[in-house]
Amino acid sequence: MKVRTPLALLAAGALLAAPAARADEAMAKKYNCLACHAADKKLVGPAYKDVAKKYKGQADAVAKLADKVKKGGSGVWGPVPMPPNAAVPDADAKKLVEWILAM
Repeated sequence: MKVRTPLALLAAGALLAAPAARADEAMAKKYNCLACHAADKKLVGPAYKDVAKKYKGQADAVAKLADKVKKGGSGVWGPVPMPPNAAVPDADAKKLVEWILAM
């Protein structure tokens, strides 16, 4: 029987990544991010997939967006401001942003 290594590696990677994705989604719920955002549709704020698309390839995106999570912002996605979330630890803000940008 011939083993298809790339396919096996892809499947293994998906199995390993699934718990991390669930953990990051749980973190988004914990910090109330999902009250205003969804993965694939605009709610009060932009869809996470739209954020990922807008910032794709930008080297400073993680730092820039993690800072925006903590300090809030306005004007980038429309008139509704994003409130600051200063209680989110820096490491968690970074992990959330990395999860969003991976979409």
